[in-house]
Order: sequence, then C-alpha cells, then structure tokens
Amino acid sequence: MKRVVVTGMGIISAMGNDIDTFWDNIKEQKTAFKPITYFDTTDYKVKLAAQVEGFQPEKYMEPKAAKRMEAFCQFAVAASAQAIKTARLDLNREDVTRIGVSVGSGIGSLQAIEREHQKLLEKGPKRVAPLMVPLMISNMAAGNVAINFGLKGKCTNIVTACATGTHSIGDACRYIQCNEVDVMIAGGTEAAISPMGIAGFSALSAMTTETNPKRASIPFDKERSGFVMGEGAGVVVLESYEHAMARGADILAELAGYGATCDAFHITSPSEDGEGAAMAMLLAVKEAGIKPEDVDYINAHGTSTHHNDLFETRSIKKAFGEHAYKLNVNSTKSMTGHMLGAAGAVEFITCVKSVMENYIHATAGYEVQDEELDLNYTKLPKTNKTVNYAISNSLGFGGHNGSLLVKKFVG
Repeated sequence: MKRVVVTGMGIISAMGNDIDTFWDNIKEQKTAFKPITYFDTTDYKVKLAAQVEGFQPEKYMEPKAAKRMEAFCQFAVAASAQAIKTARLDLNREDVTRIGVSVGSGIGSLQAIEREHQKLLEKGPKRVAPLMVPLMISNMAAGNVAINFGLKGKCTNIVTACATGTHSIGDACRYIQCNEVDVMIAGGTEAAISPMGIAGFSALSAMTTETNPKRASIPFDKERSGFVMGEGAGVVVLESYEHAMARGADILAELAGYGATCDAFHITSPSEDGEGAAMAMLLAVKEAGIKPEDVDYINAHGTSTHHNDLFETRSIKKAFGEHAYKLNVNSTKSMTGHMLGAAGAVEFITCVKSVMENYIHATAGYEVQDEELDLNYTKLPKTNKTVNYAISNSLGFGGHNGSLLVKKFVG
C-alpha cells in the first residue's frame, strides 16, 4: 500500500489557537481549566471546563459563511485552514477531485438543539429556524470544510464518540493507501460545553466536580475523579508519499500504522481486561512492520476516570508485555481536558510534534501513584530520548478502539 505522510497541522483549543502556541503551552505544562462562562452553572455540580478563548472565525472564513456555522464547524474550518497553509498546499494547482475530507464530530451542535427546542416550547413549531438541521448535524464539519476550500474528493464524517478524531484520521489514511485520493484533510472537532452537554456527562458520573484546576484532570493519579470537558479541533493534511515528494512538501512525520477494534463489552466502559485496545495497538504495530518493543511512547486516551485509566493500563501491558514498563505513557487530556470527538486528532498532532522534536510531555498534575497503575506515566518531560515511534490511543463509548502509529520521517 501507499505510504502516508503528514505535511500540515492545525489546531483550535483552550491551550492555543495555533500549533506553536498549543505546543509551547503543552511544554510548559499549562492547564486550560477555568470556571464555565458559557452559561450559569449555579445548579450544576460541574464547574470547570477547558473553553476556547480568543477565537476569531472571520480570520479563516467569510463572516457570512461563519454565521451559517455552529462553533464545531467554525473550529473545523479554522483548523483546516491552518493545516492547509502549513502544508503549503496550493489548491489552485491541485486536482481538487483528488483531495478529500474526513473531519468528524462526536456530537454536532447541542447548542442548536437547545436553542431551537426552547423556541419550539415557547413559540411553537413555526418559529424553529429553517437551518436548524444543517446547523446541528455532525457531518456539517466535513461538509463545510469541503465547501470552504472547494475540495471535491471523498468527504466523510466518522462518528465514534471519543474515538472520532482517531478514526477520521485512520480512515483517511486508508483512502490514500487505496488510491482513492492523493490528499486528505482529516481530524476531529467538538463544541459541547453547553447545558445539555455538561448535564449529560455529569449524570453519567464521568466528569469531575473538583473546583481546583490543578487537581481536576489528573489521569492515572490515585485521586482522579473524572474528566474536564474541553473543546476545539485538530486537523492534519495527509498525503501519499509520492504526492508529497512530487510537490516538494516538507514532511513532518509518517502515519505508519492504524488499528481499529471493538470491545463488544459495554456502552460506556472499556473492556476490563483491555483486550480490544491491546489488539488495536498491535494491529497498528503490525501494519508499521515493526516489533512492539520498537515503540517508544504512547499518548494514552487517559481520561482521568477510574475505569478508563485502569483498563487502558491493562491493555498496554497486554499488548507490550515487559516492554510496557520501558514505555513513556502520558495523557494530553491532563492539560486540554477531554475534547471528545476532537481529542484523538489533537493527541495525534501531539505525537507528530513528539517524534519531530524528541520530546515527550509530562502528564500534568500526576502526583499520587495508584497501586494498580504501575507504568511510567511521565511525571516529568522526557527530553533525552529519541522518539522514533509513538502511538496515539482513543477509546469511545460503544466500545470503539483506535490506535494511530506515528513514525519519525527519515525519507
């Protein structure tokens, strides 16, 4: 199959609205957790979130177009614009029928549903906005990216809950490998910090009620108590190696392996023995043509919930055996919060930066060791180790597992 490489990246997040700002803040171990300002949380137990700040959609799209998009679509278009720019992809010189889009959202727009439902109750069905449905549905992130940039290749929307961004990138890789396209704009986006979003995840007991930002999202820590919701988008430009070389692109890294499995176990909990996630990692390793012991680093799903962190630790041990204790494992969610459908894409970008710079960021806030969790969760940044291979894991409600293997590009 064709080799697939990464040539561009873009990001909108509470940790920064461009790659450089995001990465600098990650390296400084800053956290993005602040009191929710989008709505009154008086009656809510959850008080913190990781909200995007300073985002200006008109920098990336026409104001008229922005008004016809909900936040999750605006984030996707903005991150895509950054990725295309950093890839130096001149769309005027490309065959746009060979450029596709795979940008997923796990939820779409809860805000549109809330807003129009209120109108329905107060003013009747005739007052519901004509554009409610196209504003709300999750595939409009991919659709708006394609429309904004005139991309006429394959355009899909993967929805696998918190694994959406990972599967969107993985499936985009397959389209290139199978020669359906030459280039894919791929990633995930989410904007679910809303009354219904916070209430729903809170009712599941999945979110922390901690009000101290330094102890709110603490993956793998014994005192972990749930995740902090984040928002934003992560998008990458993927290309076949041949296409990237032909146009003289700067190749950032190679996407060498992709594994996807299902636990077939429970609608919210990962499999207790970690078998499904372990298999996804091993499939990615096998496709890359390497051995498990060649992997240097795993960016874990790491949600800071009791079950996820325990069962994911078991999956790493199951997949890597004794080598699991030599791996650096961390969780970007310790700083970004859980960006739901965008999480996997943002964490894939983190892995690309890690292999580019030989830098593995710390799991921020990790202090108290849990006796059941005995791997190296990277309490301090790792700066003296060559990172040749990194894996990004995502686990989604419904039992969806996805693993992406990033390889340092050496030509």
